[in-house]
Amino acid sequence: METRRLLLAFVLSLAVIAIWYTIFPPARSKPPEPPPAAAPKAVPAPGAAPAVPGAAAPSQPSQPAVTQAPAPVPVSAAAEEKITLQSGRVRAVLTNRGAQLLSLVVPEKSDPKSGTLEMVRQRAGIAYPYSLTANGVQPSPLNQALFQAERAPDGRSATFRYSGPLGTAEKTFRFDDKGLLAVDVRVPGRSDWGVLLGPGVRNPTTEEMKSRYERRRGVYRKGDDVEGPDPGGAFDPIEVSGSALAWAGLDDTYYLAAQVPQGKIDRAVFWPMLVQTSEKGGTEQFQPVPGKDDITREQKGLPREFFLILRPAGDQMSLVSYWGPKEYDLLHALRNGLEGTIDLGSLKPLVLPLLYALHWIYDRVVANYGWAIVLLTIVIKVLLLPLTHKSTMSMRKMQELNPRVQAIRDRYRSKLRDKQGKPNLEAQRKMNEETMAVYKEAGVNPAGGCLPMVIQLPILYAFYRLLSTAVDLRLAPWLGWIHDLSAADPYLVLPIVMGATQFLQVRMGPQAGDPMQRRLFQIMPVAMTVFFLGVPSGLVLYWLTNNVLTIIQLQVYNRLKEREA
Repeated sequence: METRRLLLAFVLSLAVIAIWYTIFPPARSKPPEPPPAAAPKAVPAPGAAPAVPGAAAPSQPSQPAVTQAPAPVPVSAAAEEKITLQSGRVRAVLTNRGAQLLSLVVPEKSDPKSGTLEMVRQRAGIAYPYSLTANGVQPSPLNQALFQAERAPDGRSATFRYSGPLGTAEKTFRFDDKGLLAVDVRVPGRSDWGVLLGPGVRNPTTEEMKSRYERRRGVYRKGDDVEGPDPGGAFDPIEVSGSALAWAGLDDTYYLAAQVPQGKIDRAVFWPMLVQTSEKGGTEQFQPVPGKDDITREQKGLPREFFLILRPAGDQMSLVSYWGPKEYDLLHALRNGLEGTIDLGSLKPLVLPLLYALHWIYDRVVANYGWAIVLLTIVIKVLLLPLTHKSTMSMRKMQELNPRVQAIRDRYRSKLRDKQGKPNLEAQRKMNEETMAVYKEAGVNPAGGCLPMVIQLPILYAFYRLLSTAVDLRLAPWLGWIHDLSAADPYLVLPIVMGATQFLQVRMGPQAGDPMQRRLFQIMPVAMTVFFLGVPSGLVLYWLTNNVLTIIQLQVYNRLKEREA
């Protein structure tokens, strides 16, 4: 009975509600009126924040709040065009397709008389510097977008903007007062992108690609340490954390393209690539380095370069980049440690004075680096004259003592080994004691003859580091057929003449010391000639000049000896 009453009450309630909404229906809300056509918006100024997709518009007191922002206004160009920026002797050519750097021409040296050099590597089918990457080295779709370009009236900066189906991005390129290229890149709302640099720097010839003196590598600085990973043996990408990363870049022996982040970045990645070049030296093709187990013998013989990809810590990245020669004073003046990319070796305290002295002679005495090397060699020879004089006189005394020393050796020759052929250490000790007693009685140091060579070896090494890394000597002529002191003599005349003077120097010098030592001195001219066949002409010129000066010195000593006799 109670259940029936409850069910009847429920049905009557539903009937009352249905009759009520039928007689008094609720008021329907009016559909929103379409907004009026918006006037075209002006392109925002460089650095202005664009509208963020999905952001809500501010609510008005008399209108309900807007729940969804309109789509960003499309920004693009109708056709591809090139923009040229100029700052002194530096000229950059950019394309609005992807806002990429097609060309960057810089002075070969800071000397106003020097020529210019193209720093952007020739390429086929791959993106150019400052293009965007997605995952790994995969190009971003934005590289194919036609950006709207706005060039500043002074011709030193330009801003590129794009917003459309391929995404949204903004890039600004400008030359600062120092001639450095500043680059600002922004991809709103995204962090999974990177900026691509390389591969390598400039366009080396086939001969330069094969030369062991033309080194190509990646470079970066973390803290006080400058590292230079070599692409030659790299198979996998080399990642460098962005924490404490001062700068990263690519360089070769003489030129550098360094990127200095203005703020934090996530990381820098060096990707090794195989290089195939044409006969004229222009780069034709780059391909990723296969794994160690998959690489072929032909691929192992190909040169390699690095791509450099800088990954941002957010949706924007600011860089200040240096593109140009690796001149020590020029890089040191930038105050960020870029001079560390010049490999001066462990004898840097000796190399730098030689470099400054060479510059001083070139600037104030003779404007020819070949003759500057000759004059600097003369100065070094004069400074070492007291030491070489003492050494030469010591060797002459040893030459006079040779008969007595040889008699001691002849007396012990049969006693140096026993009947089984084993060395007789006691006999060798007695022979050496008697020989040293003869030298001591005459006041002669047996090692005195080798001392000048030992002293000159650090100077030779310092000159080697200087002449094989100083961009000042690149394409610097001397005379005749020597048009580049940083390259080997193409006709091998200098090394052969140097070897002849080395042989003459040995023949004119005192024939002192034991037979093994004299034999070593006789072999040295041949070894030195072979060594100098492929080294820079400037280094051969230094050693040749040193030999000629030593020959003159020995000739004077021989004349004085004849007069004394």
